[in-house]
This record gives sequence, structure tokens and C-alpha cells, in this order.
Amino acid sequence: MSDARVVRTVAGLLSVVLLAAGVSAFTAAAAQLPPRGPGHIVLTPVSERDLAAAIDQLGDFDYGVRTRASSLIRRASNEQARPALAAAVSGHEDEYVRFRALVLLVGFGGEAAEQAALGVLADHNDRLRAVAYGYFEHHPDPANAARFLAALETETSEFVRPALIRTLVAHDADPAVRDRLVADIDQGVDFFRGAVIEALGDHGAAYALDSLMRIASEPGPLQDDAILALARIGDARARNTVASLQGRDADLEPMVSAAAAALGADPEAHARFVADSLRFAAAAVDQQDLVRSAAAALGALASTGDEGALRVLFDVGVDATDTARAPIALVLGMLAMRHPAAVLAHLETRTDLDAAALVLRDAFDMLDEDLEEERFFMTARSAFWAAPEQSPARAVAETLIRVLEF
Repeated sequence: MSDARVVRTVAGLLSVVLLAAGVSAFTAAAAQLPPRGPGHIVLTPVSERDLAAAIDQLGDFDYGVRTRASSLIRRASNEQARPALAAAVSGHEDEYVRFRALVLLVGFGGEAAEQAALGVLADHNDRLRAVAYGYFEHHPDPANAARFLAALETETSEFVRPALIRTLVAHDADPAVRDRLVADIDQGVDFFRGAVIEALGDHGAAYALDSLMRIASEPGPLQDDAILALARIGDARARNTVASLQGRDADLEPMVSAAAAALGADPEAHARFVADSLRFAAAAVDQQDLVRSAAAALGALASTGDEGALRVLFDVGVDATDTARAPIALVLGMLAMRHPAAVLAHLETRTDLDAAALVLRDAFDMLDEDLEEERFFMTARSAFWAAPEQSPARAVAETLIRVLEF
């Protein structure tokens, strides 16, 4: 889901709570342990019985029980968690448990996660297939490109196909994959076409530039997605297309300016205009379309490494009213999930860390992106272990663990 469309959608509810012992117990125990690698946090030893019970509770009707179970599993060792979660993915009788087990297993990573993802690519459970494709987006394997391309012929689930599309873009060294993706910009329902455009932008697919420039030039439901994709790709060949859009549509103007800035056309002035647009719209009571457009535009700039755009999103989001805060939070949530290291680095510079973390919590509560959230949690946990005590990075990780409750 693109920044432009995600701010128009509030889907699902997900937040993760800590064990009853709380974050103070986590940090106290963590201080006694040596630094570990990604996904290796261990709070206290977990018995096999408790681990098995926690896995069963991943599908409990009680939300608090489910999330405490997830938290306990995250604190288990790799040696315990990986085989137990893999067994649950392949054989648990509760389909939701299988899904959540795979999400957590991907967080632990390793061979077990890869094999589990391969094993569910043809599973009847839509959620499992979506997570599996998400895994291979971030861990591409050229040997599977043809398999993923063939799956596009039969995968019609609105929950799964966008993940498959993103996986294909991550495997676009194959010319057949490129040809199909470019063709799909113009065929099928708009929802899936938008997913193709977003993925091509996120992965910097300059080979799709001609088609994206054409869509960006044509008024329609996918125009904003195409403009943002051009901003993310950053290919100077799109400058004339973007310049031709300036002044046409007030609500699109922040996105057009963001694209111009990303393409090197007076970047400071264009970026300042986008930031001022967000500040103005957030302070007004009747400029919600402009809030969404400006937030999405700044999100596109931030995704290209513009730290100033990220700062403005947090600065405005922290103090915004609920109406304006929601679309800004959604953009920040997607940035955190897809660019976790950049968001964590920015949070180290903030003096209002708790307030900024609360904006992310709002986003995670609205978004239904289990795998991407787990990747963010994994990155934050890794940052905790890698950072020296009393460092800004350690403080950020501790705050996120407390505020986001994972």
C-alpha cells in the first residue's frame, strides 16, 4: 500500500504488550547479558513447556494473552524458538497460530525461517503466503524468480498479491520479471496496479520510468502513486514530466514538489514548500486532503534519505490534532517498517523521544502489517544490544520497547 493510499486507510489493530514483569525487568536482565546479534535477545531462560504453551496462546481469543505470548517467545533463545515455531507453522491445528508463528520465526531469521517460508508458498492460508512472499522480498533468491512469476498467474488474493508483486520487484534481474511488471502497470484492477507502481518506486526500478511518467501525466486514481514512485526512483529523465505537473492540482502540488526536489530541481525550495504545506494543513481544520498529500510527499522524500523530511513529519505529527495526526502517523509507520534504521537514527536526535514514539504507536495500532512490524521490532532489539550503555541508541531502543510494548 503506497503512502498516498495508506493514509486513506485504517485497517486492523495491532499492538504488542510486554511481559508482566515489564520493561524494567527487561533492561535489568539485559544489562547482565553480553551483546548479541540481530534477533537474539534473551531475557530469561524459557522452559520447553512455557514455550509450547505460549505458541498455543498465539491464537487465544484474549488479545492480552496473545500478545504476552508473542513477547515471551521473542525472549527465547534461537535454539529453542526456531524449531518450535517451525513446527507450529507446519503442523499446528490453529491457522492463526501458524500465521503468527511464521511472523515470529521470520523475526528470528536463519535457515529455519527460509525453509518455513518456502514450505507455505502454496499453502491455503492467505496470511501465510503473504508472510512468505514478504520474507523473500527482503531475502531474494534468483533461483525462485521463475516460481514467483508463475504464481502471479494464479494468486488473486487482495491480501497476498501485493506481497507477491513486491517480491517479484526484488527479483527483477530476470528480464521476464521486468517485462511482466511493466505490463502490469496498465492491466488489472487499480488496487493491484497501484501495488505494482508502489513496489517499482520503492525498489528504484528505473526500467519502468516511461510507463510511470505516462501515468503521472494523466489525471486519475493512480496519478499520485506514480508521482511518488518517480520521486523515489530519482531518475533525472523524469524532470520534464514533473515540471509539467506544477500548478495543475493544489492537492497534488506537494507530491509534485517532492518529486521535483528528489530529481534535483531547486531541492531546497521545493522541500521547504512541502514542509510548509504540511504545517499549514495540520494547523487548519478543513485541509485534510492537503495533510494527506503533504505527509505522503514528505514520506517519499524521507524514503530517499532526506532526514529533514523525516524530522518535519515527526515535528508536526507530535503536536498535531487527532485528525491531522492520523495520516502523518501512518506515513511515519510505513517509513519505520520499510526504513527502520533511518527512523531509529533520527530518533536518536530527538529531545521529545517519548512523544515521537507515541506517534509510531498510533501508526502501528492502525496498520495491519504484521511482518513489517516484526522487522522493525527486530531492528530495534538488535540496536539495543549493539549500543553501549547510556548511549542515545540504547535510550531509543529502551523507549521503543517501553512505548510500543514489544
